[in-house]
Amino acid sequence: MKDNKTGYRAVSKYLIGSPYKIRPVADLIRRRPYPEAVSILENMPHKGARLIGKTVKSAASNALSDNKKLDEDMLYVREIYIDDGPRLKRIWFRGRGRADMQVKRLCHITVIIDETVSSSSSSHVKSSSKKAAK
Repeated sequence: MKDNKTGYRAVSKYLIGSPYKIRPVADLIRRRPYPEAVSILENMPHKGARLIGKTVKSAASNALSDNKKLDEDMLYVREIYIDDGPRLKRIWFRGRGRADMQVKRLCHITVIIDETVSSSSSSHVKSSSKKAAK
């Protein structure tokens, strides 16, 4: 589905995993080309990398199905954010008749993928205008 700010988004909700552990993985792929982001995630041993990888692939699939002119090499991860979800509270029985509260944190992953601007002439114009401004 097309996001109103341009881009194609995918959301995974109620994933069992602490957002504090998943956010550092998301920081590694933010603003990277799609093929590079997928290869980084596939080679990481973290559980968060697997969860984020599924969402990134879903967003890319949304982009490719909406716009048939796109190719995987033309995509990049524009935005990715990990939000807190509800917390599951469970009783954890301890010794001497005591009980502690075990909190299982959930998270929501949102990925927005957009197409890259491939015209090298526009980047050349930007850099030459910066030089002229100095």
